[in-house]
Amino acid sequence: MSEQKKVLGVYGAASSHWVGDGFPVRTVFPSAGVRELSPFLMLDYAGPVRFEPSSRPRGVEQHPHRGFETVTIAYQGSVDHRDSGGNSGTIHPGDVQWMTAASGVVHEEKHGKDFTARGGDFEMVQLWVNLPAAQKMSKPRYQGILNAEIPRVEFGAGAYARIIAGELNGVEGPAKTFTPVNVFDVRLEPGGKAELHLPAGQNSALVLLRGEIAVNGSATLKGAAQIAPLSPSGETVAIEAKAESLVLVLSGEPIHEPVASYGPFVMNTQAELRQAVEDYQAGRLGRL
Repeated sequence: MSEQKKVLGVYGAASSHWVGDGFPVRTVFPSAGVRELSPFLMLDYAGPVRFEPSSRPRGVEQHPHRGFETVTIAYQGSVDHRDSGGNSGTIHPGDVQWMTAASGVVHEEKHGKDFTARGGDFEMVQLWVNLPAAQKMSKPRYQGILNAEIPRVEFGAGAYARIIAGELNGVEGPAKTFTPVNVFDVRLEPGGKAELHLPAGQNSALVLLRGEIAVNGSATLKGAAQIAPLSPSGETVAIEAKAESLVLVLSGEPIHEPVASYGPFVMNTQAELRQAVEDYQAGRLGRL
């Protein structure tokens, strides 16, 4: 039998704040309990919140990134994206936007035009994934992944996982990654059960967006924006839902390199951060 991963703790969101005027987020990590989860840098959970109809799209005006990737997962509502690399697109519920900033992009994120006009419930996750030093200055890349392109693993009545990146039970996700990364969107009805196989040696965590779950028959996550880091040892984790639950499962091979960060830039040294700021101010990251 495979050894189960151990739950290392259960932690709530570190802070609650607005990003621009369109994204009321709770930062799930980094937090007082979860500082290091390499290669994952940060996870913001936006919503659920109801927006009234508007004549002007809410969101975040143009801003830069360098040295990592942003992964936006849509649960409710829609987001329009455009960047200095000429990429643009709209993600709707079930879709994923995987943007590799790498050497640098300037982009803009706003509520989708249809959603802006009609209003409604809005719920998204944005995950930041680090890049190794050898890839930080590579060419930027944009992956717009539609709901229909994301395969499922069924666990029986009332439980399934959408495989966004990585592999589970022989099913591979569509996202292209630079280092081994698993991102699974798990949905469970009350009483639904799922056993997940995650590689030993990787950093991993369960993020309960909303609902209530028991992990390995003991630890409980309940409410919203909760995270349970898991031990690197072990290869499986068992989840049982006590209520309708939405869980994001993360695991990835750690990047054993220094991390230097300043706002929207994540590099390896302070000198590289200063260069990133200088390049942005000089327009070398492009313009919208």
